[in-house]
Amino acid sequence: MNLPANTAVFTPSWHAELELAYARFGDCTRPVQRRHKGPLRVQKHLYGEGPQVCQHIIVHPPGGIAGGDRLDIDVSVGAGAWAQLTSPGAAKWYRAAGPAYQQLNLQVAAGATLEWLPQETIVYSAAQAELSTRIQLQGDARLLYWDVVALGRPAADERFADGHFQSRLEIVRDGQLLWHERQRVNGGDGLLDSPIGLAGQPVFATLLITGEITEDLLQRCRELPNRVRGDLSQLPGLLVARCLASEALHAREWLLGLWQLLRPALLGRAAVAPRIWAT
Repeated sequence: MNLPANTAVFTPSWHAELELAYARFGDCTRPVQRRHKGPLRVQKHLYGEGPQVCQHIIVHPPGGIAGGDRLDIDVSVGAGAWAQLTSPGAAKWYRAAGPAYQQLNLQVAAGATLEWLPQETIVYSAAQAELSTRIQLQGDARLLYWDVVALGRPAADERFADGHFQSRLEIVRDGQLLWHERQRVNGGDGLLDSPIGLAGQPVFATLLITGEITEDLLQRCRELPNRVRGDLSQLPGLLVARCLASEALHAREWLLGLWQLLRPALLGRAAVAPRIWAT
């Protein structure tokens, strides 16, 4: 059926919201707020490491993000609490005629710890993904944050030939800017293959953890066996690790190796992988 030229075409979209808050009660971290709107929620909280660390798995039931969708996630970790947030699988941003959005607002109080450890983000060719993350730390709050982004689907022989991926990340401690970056990758852009860009690698990953490490530990991190092109930089109060990879699996292996070395040194606990990662 042919529609008149001035007829608007309705494209269904989701606006999903999730608000989480955690507090410390004795030696236990407990969720004190869990509000959701639309298709975004968390499963039952878990204590795979004991009562001190509360783990939640963020679930987006539609399984992918399409044009017009908007995801807003707010997390607050109270004084002395420890929250670890992950996901059950890759986040998929589908090809679309218009942009889709994700906004994260993470707040960590003094003495608290937040680990933001999602699985990879897959951005299909012709997707229009726009992400914004703001992290506010108070006092001696601790943070471990990572992300893995795969552009296109190499296994399906799909290059990131159209669309765009845009992200903004800001970390603030007591009102002072600790880290700020913006990036935009356009499909088919020359920087995808340029040696000063992604050098032909479809995957890039970042790990950020608060604190400072010794030269010996930094060297051990750099000597980890890996299948990526990556390195680490120690900044005042923040360690930054970045890599390029041919597959998301290779980037994740490298981040996991770093996490196993850095978590005991900077957060004081051995790295225990969430069971959901093995399913």
